[in-house]
Amino acid sequence: QVQLVESGGGLVQAGGSQRLSCAASGRTFNFSRYTMGWFRQAPGKEREFVASSSWSVGSAYNADSVKGRFTISRDNAKNTVYLQMNSLKPEDTAVYYCNAKLGTVNYWGQGTQVTVSS
Repeated sequence: QVQLVESGGGLVQAGGSQRLSCAASGRTFNFSRYTMGWFRQAPGKEREFVASSSWSVGSAYNADSVKGRFTISRDNAKNTVYLQMNSLKPEDTAVYYCNAKLGTVNYWGQGTQVTVSS
C-alpha cells in the first residue's frame, strides 16, 4: 500500500512563504518513476492542479495561478516532494493535496490546510 503524507501547512500572512512536504512510502513504490504533483481545493471550488514534477517532463505549473511564486522540487533519495510557496495571497488558501501518478495509477495524500490571512 502506498501512503502519501503531507506536512507543512498552517496559517501565514499574505506576502509570506511556506514550504509543503509530501513523504511517500510503500514497499514496492518506485518514487522516481512517478509524476509527483500538488493540487489544491478551496472551499466551494473544484480541486485544481498546482504543480508537478516528473523525470520525463520536468516541472510544470498552473501558470495562471502560481507560476513565478511556487516551486516544486523532489528528492528521490528521500521519496519526498516539496512545494515552496512564496508571495502568498489570500486566494492561495486551500487544502493542498499531494498526488503520485504513473499511467492510470493515482495515489492521493490526505491533504494539508494552508490559510493565508490578509
